[in-house]
Amino acid sequence: MANQLIGNINISDFDYPLPDDRIAKHPLDERDKSKLLLYKDSSIKEDIFLNLADHLPENSLVLFNNTKVVQARLLFRRSTGAQIEVFLLEPIAPFDYVLSFASNTKVVWKCIVGNLKKWKEDELMMPIPNSKSTLCARKIRNLSEGIEVELSWNDTSLSFARIVELCGNIPIPPYLNRDADSDDKDRYQTIYAKPEGSVAAPTAGLHFTDWVFESLKIKNIDTEYVTLHVGAGTFKPVKAENIRDHEMHTEHFVVKKSTIHNLLNHKGKRVVVGTTSLRTLESIYWLGVKAFAGKLNETLAVSQWEPYELPNNVGIVDALNALENLMSNKNTDYLAASTQILIVPGYKVRMADALITNYHQPKSTLLLLVAAFIGEDWKKVYKYAMDSGFRFLSYGDSSLLIKNEE
Repeated sequence: MANQLIGNINISDFDYPLPDDRIAKHPLDERDKSKLLLYKDSSIKEDIFLNLADHLPENSLVLFNNTKVVQARLLFRRSTGAQIEVFLLEPIAPFDYVLSFASNTKVVWKCIVGNLKKWKEDELMMPIPNSKSTLCARKIRNLSEGIEVELSWNDTSLSFARIVELCGNIPIPPYLNRDADSDDKDRYQTIYAKPEGSVAAPTAGLHFTDWVFESLKIKNIDTEYVTLHVGAGTFKPVKAENIRDHEMHTEHFVVKKSTIHNLLNHKGKRVVVGTTSLRTLESIYWLGVKAFAGKLNETLAVSQWEPYELPNNVGIVDALNALENLMSNKNTDYLAASTQILIVPGYKVRMADALITNYHQPKSTLLLLVAAFIGEDWKKVYKYAMDSGFRFLSYGDSSLLIKNEE
């Protein structure tokens, strides 16, 4: 049924030439001095990000993804000299991110292993800097995508969060084609990052500074946060010719009851920072639709094509009220859920009036999301950015895309 609803969307229709020298390999010296493309009513102009507040309506609500990138690349070296990379994807035991990072003896994670053929049945070991302890890695089993790995250490004063901080490397995007340097540890992280769990930054937020936040406050613009832990699948290329044959990756998110309450009671425009924030908010809506329809089970999840198959006539207020009531009945202050939502042209975005985002890779699911948000004008936006010297991808420039009135 979903295939019929989304029609034939060929990924080749979402391609554009991106020369390597247009990919920003390093961040600007100052976060908020990046260029800002402004799209509204099919017209385009530009400014710098420092002046973002000048282009937002008063009484807007700006929503951020406050996930924190972890130093997910663990580089072990065998006695033979072979280097084996254990790249953390998501926790298995404990399953909860907070509990996993608080663990002080061992954890089990789903990982991608580089140079896997060189890892026999032996245990990998790495000295933990500033400690007499050793980090050990043991293969447990192969998974459909990745390897289940147990990581253990014998210093109970060290949490896993501290282990990763001491032993890991920041996972900058593969298309930068360089090793991470000392600047990346700070700059490949938003200034408001808190809950640990991402292996890629929500890069639309990298431009925000204390000054920009202050300018929002002066204009009576409120801020709110959700948490979606960005997975390595965000870089997964679309290999299928038709998007209906692409399998979207799963990501985990958390939303507070207070955030649902604020979304319900806010009367102004909603401005979403980044594709991950947008995917989270749309997933929250669909969880509310399922709760409203009595279809929400204990596994809080939105699958890839569910939004195209669920009833599409449930209002935002009804959906969010249903979620707020669910949390009240469960006596909980937050919901933890997962999403595979794939937003493609033909999808109706409900939870955002404007989107702040960088420029995405050709033939990517992120570019499809932008096309769903502003329609065929995505081509105009990207041509303007290319012709006007904008910098592309994670460390590149920004855009404010205001959705056309329906």
